[in-house]
Amino acid sequence: MVYNEKKVELLRQRYPEGTRICLDHMEDLCPVESGTCGEVQFVDDAGTLHCKFDNGRTLGVIPNVDQFHKIAQEQTQVDEQTEDIEESEEMNMSM
Repeated sequence: MVYNEKKVELLRQRYPEGTRICLDHMEDLCPVESGTCGEVQFVDDAGTLHCKFDNGRTLGVIPNVDQFHKIAQEQTQVDEQTEDIEESEEMNMSM
């Protein structure tokens, strides 16, 4: 699916670099697993969101073909803080 310039610009505004998304379902020969989260790196001229996923994979996500949702920034910050606390606790226990 290819979008016109106006649609691509809207996608770029909605999903700027660094936007966190979670994949719900992907139709692909080697899909990223449902529930995997990642970060938008850029939106190309065809409207594909190029993402780096938390599992290390990079793959283009196509709006209206692949199913995904944006993760609220507040939730991302809470998750990161929780990870930091857990890592800190693990370090303290191993000392």
